[in-house]
Amino acid sequence: MPCKLLNLCEYETHKLVRIQSVRLGSLKWTFNGVILMFICIMMLWNKEYQEHDYVVSSVTAKVKGVALTSLPDVGDIVWDVVDYSGPSQGKNSFFVVTNVIVTKKQRQGKCPEVPPYGKVCRTDEDCVKGFWNQHSHGVQTGACVKFDVTRKTCEVSAWCPIESKKKPPKPALLASAENFTVLIKNNIRFPNFNFMRRNILPEMTESYLKRCQFNRHTDSSCPIFRLGDIVKEAKENFSEMAVEGGVIGIQIKWDCNLDGFLRNCLPKYSFRRLDEKESNRTLYPGLNFRFARYQTEKDVEERTLFKAFGIRFDVMVFGEAGKFSIIQLIIFIGSTLSYYTLTTVFIDWLIGTSCYSKEARQNYSEKKVESVEDRKQCILCVSFVDENHIRVVKKSHKKSLQEVKPISVHPYVTFNLTFLSSSFAMVGVLQKGNNIIDKPSQVLPRANRPAWCLCGCCLPSTHPQEQLCCRQSIGRCITTSSLFEQLVLSRPLLEAVLLYREPLSDLTEGEQRIAALRNCSYRQYISWRIGAPPRESIPVMPSCSVWRIREEYPSQEGEYTIGSHHVVTVQRICTGVLI
Repeated sequence: MPCKLLNLCEYETHKLVRIQSVRLGSLKWTFNGVILMFICIMMLWNKEYQEHDYVVSSVTAKVKGVALTSLPDVGDIVWDVVDYSGPSQGKNSFFVVTNVIVTKKQRQGKCPEVPPYGKVCRTDEDCVKGFWNQHSHGVQTGACVKFDVTRKTCEVSAWCPIESKKKPPKPALLASAENFTVLIKNNIRFPNFNFMRRNILPEMTESYLKRCQFNRHTDSSCPIFRLGDIVKEAKENFSEMAVEGGVIGIQIKWDCNLDGFLRNCLPKYSFRRLDEKESNRTLYPGLNFRFARYQTEKDVEERTLFKAFGIRFDVMVFGEAGKFSIIQLIIFIGSTLSYYTLTTVFIDWLIGTSCYSKEARQNYSEKKVESVEDRKQCILCVSFVDENHIRVVKKSHKKSLQEVKPISVHPYVTFNLTFLSSSFAMVGVLQKGNNIIDKPSQVLPRANRPAWCLCGCCLPSTHPQEQLCCRQSIGRCITTSSLFEQLVLSRPLLEAVLLYREPLSDLTEGEQRIAALRNCSYRQYISWRIGAPPRESIPVMPSCSVWRIREEYPSQEGEYTIGSHHVVTVQRICTGVLI
């Protein structure tokens, strides 16, 4: 279709095929009902009618508890929140010490390095002064000194004595930390809805918070948690985990519905371990860090080194809020309309199966599917007087139409309205006494006959699609046939055909009448020699016939045009215009 501005004002719609069948109609509405039910269930279950927003939150934690431990060579030590909280672990995290290795009375000095970090040596030559690496406890002095009864190691400048214990004590020294409690304060906000809330709910009073403790079954909203219960909820054993430490995740999920009387926005807590707990499968298991307490003894600085093992608790907040939105509802409905095509696909498949007879399937297919050839590849049909069939060929821009090989052949089909009207008119002519005897017409061969012409009456042309003769072998031209004179050129016959087609047409003398007779003559030839052309093919008249008609009914200006899409010839083969 040519691109025009008026094309923007056109409307296109689909063509439907309606099958009158109670069985198929009932099946269609049953499927549509099931699909509608599925859409409604999914809309309500997933709240697809809501606009959603994600949570923005902040978390603070306050740990409470006191423990008394008895450390070897140190004595009893009381651990309060300052001692066991350790250094800051980052955003939304807190740490609790559960086990320690103590190395007391360390002073700056020189002492043998501890294997395996220290190099075992025999003489001073085995040690390098000033050497150290990432595993060293100090800097080598260059001396090889006695470490124990059987071994010597390189001496280092460090805090002496060097920490020598590797494994933490069992059971954990601060196993009682499982009775500590933590208050988690979580403030959330949904920016799109300007909605704020915290996990300390409005109905919670000060007296309630002093006595409540989180319990999955009896008090699932309390923001105060016992550490032992947190680890237990993560399906771990606190006593075992306290030995080497680890990481526990506290997950707070806010799933909020902000629609009117259905409004609900409460936190849900869940717990899980985040690190690998199997020591035999994990390098550097658990979690630990070191800190020291410094003191001065006789003007000499000393320290007590603590290697602390403990549990880090990471608080992770997830959440989403939903609120009714007409826009989201319309988008959901629009996106689910495509589900109804499943009904069409299924019924079309059902009709194509053995549930229906072959005749019914073929009838439905012919009504539903219309095959159209690609018009860019122009398909033509031609007829030769010395052949009893019609050829279907492809248009060629190089070969003459006379030489193009057919892609298929078809028998004549002349039973159409135009030919019938011509026959009725011819009967009227014959009733006046005209005889149809095949006497050669006085048509002389042309002197400048082209090489592709085999009848001697065609005119030369430079266009391959115009180079078509009425014959495939040398012989008499069709224009010399008396039937050509009677059926194609006879003025009384053509006038009768025109009146049959348009009873009130004006056939007065003049250019308009000549043009009408010429166009009618074209149609008569097509109906006579080609009849009903094969589907999607365009009939083409031979050059000799075209020019013989034009000689009989010439145009005063020398220009020839016809608007019929049934007749195609030399210069407008793929557009339906004859010149």
